[in-house]
Amino acid sequence: MKEYDLIILGQGSAAFAGAIKSNELGIETAMIGGNATPGTVIGGTCVNVGCMPSKNLITVGSLYYHATNNSFEGIKYEKGKLNFKKVIEQKDKLVEKFRKEKYSDVVESLENVTYFEGKGKFISKNEVEVEGKTLKGKKFLIAVGARSNVIPIQGIKKIDYLTNEEALSLKELPESMCVIGGRALGLEFAQMYAHFGTKVTVLQRSERILPEAEPEISEALSKYLEDEGITIYIGTKINYVGKKGKNKIINFTAGNKIKTIECEQLVFATGRKPNTDNLGLNKIGVKTDDKGFIIINDEVQTSVPYVWAAGDCTGEPMLETLAAKEGAIAVENAFVNNKRKINLKEVPSAVFTYPEVASVGLTDAEANRQGIKCTCGVLPLEFVPKAHVIGDTRGLVKLVADRKTKKIQGVHILAPHAADLIHEGTLAVKFGLTVDDIIDTVHVFPTLSEAIKLAAQSFYKDVSKLSCCTE
Repeated sequence: MKEYDLIILGQGSAAFAGAIKSNELGIETAMIGGNATPGTVIGGTCVNVGCMPSKNLITVGSLYYHATNNSFEGIKYEKGKLNFKKVIEQKDKLVEKFRKEKYSDVVESLENVTYFEGKGKFISKNEVEVEGKTLKGKKFLIAVGARSNVIPIQGIKKIDYLTNEEALSLKELPESMCVIGGRALGLEFAQMYAHFGTKVTVLQRSERILPEAEPEISEALSKYLEDEGITIYIGTKINYVGKKGKNKIINFTAGNKIKTIECEQLVFATGRKPNTDNLGLNKIGVKTDDKGFIIINDEVQTSVPYVWAAGDCTGEPMLETLAAKEGAIAVENAFVNNKRKINLKEVPSAVFTYPEVASVGLTDAEANRQGIKCTCGVLPLEFVPKAHVIGDTRGLVKLVADRKTKKIQGVHILAPHAADLIHEGTLAVKFGLTVDDIIDTVHVFPTLSEAIKLAAQSFYKDVSKLSCCTE
């Protein structure tokens, strides 16, 4: 039986980052692909049924919708023709290209990494079984990801429903759709299909969409989505689901009223659960929480000293880039003992609606809970010249800063391209920059990134009375 210095269980972002790092360090590594997420092959969730395909379809849907819904007086288009089948085929080609170039070809190029296809499980404290083979390892990295979690509802077993994974590959565009879940995933799919022309309803359990976001952002985005024809119910409780011909019916309570809606497709965006079941963690003693997510410290080490875990199987935040960083840090800590740590405060996240939502650091409420006395600057996008140039003034920027030191604790953006803009805020949070540091930094005019500088200036001045480019 061959013994490896490192065995990696998983084949997504965290696993690949770990494998690339181990190859750089000359560590003999076995990488075991396969997990319980439907639709995933080599490359894991992101490239197959996550970021790449969903953002491609979001982009296509946005282009199709905004071609006839723009604010420019001199441009008016007739409604274009949508070949939904071709849209899906193009998405599939993109996925195949990235799966091959960024994953299959990459793992083949790693001289010190041997790839085993199949689901692995622990059979002892230092042995893993995969497809009838037994591999022995000195150290382990668990990076098996997570899959969609469908909440138990009366009648659910009697109907066909979709998760985000199946919703990426529909053969025909549905006339109507109900999305259960009003966080990032649910809202992205709701608006994507609404832009394609589907009549969409969103049911959210909490009292606002994106409940972890700043209230100003949740409120504004909700209005923008409703302006585009999406119906949103908040504070809902699903009573039961059922069939009506080819359609589904959803009975729910919103406020004190019981309502029933009918739709062609029903999508669940109700969180994710870890692929840690059937992994044999009891054989090795790795501790998990009550939902099955692996518990790790800030060095991504588990309760077992020679086992590390990274990515979605460790719980929120489930971000592809964070998973990759965790995977690389795990291997570095395991073999170089650099004791690198993960600081979640400096990890940005985004919601790819249009306009987009992006955040980094603490919200106002989180800062106050931590005992930080904060002051906030909220800048409506209508004060940003570039927003008028592009004909879209929807959105805002909110800076959360320490009242005494003016050190930036959090940056929260609702704007076109917010996911690109957030990185200035990320650096501000990571390196402890102040509001004055942002003001002192020259920004290009006209750009949307000026919104961050204007938000900083709003701590001291009425920006509505400033000329362009005023320091």
